[in-house]
Amino acid sequence: MLAYLLLAGAIVAEVIATTALKLSDGFTKLWPSVIMGVGYLVAFALLGLGLSKGLSMSVGYAIWAGVGTALIAILGVLLFKETIAPWGFVGLGLIVAGVVLLELNSGHS
Repeated sequence: MLAYLLLAGAIVAEVIATTALKLSDGFTKLWPSVIMGVGYLVAFALLGLGLSKGLSMSVGYAIWAGVGTALIAILGVLLFKETIAPWGFVGLGLIVAGVVLLELNSGHS
């Protein structure tokens, strides 16, 4: 359970960092750039700790990347008025489905 809590923290940190990356305007704004750097460091540290607590690398990274990708796409629409075509939502669904299938096949779900 601790490994998954660390993974959840890594996902949150990565989403914050990626959002700050957008807000940094090509690294021309100091504080979003700092938040981005710290956020990615925290994300990788928490992911590494989760892996050290028994989370398998394939499942951990798939969840981290897949959920992070889906959340960033949703935040892009909500915060930055980006658009996603209908097929884009299908693609996001396939990412989530792939992560779920990988987790179900991992033998420790």
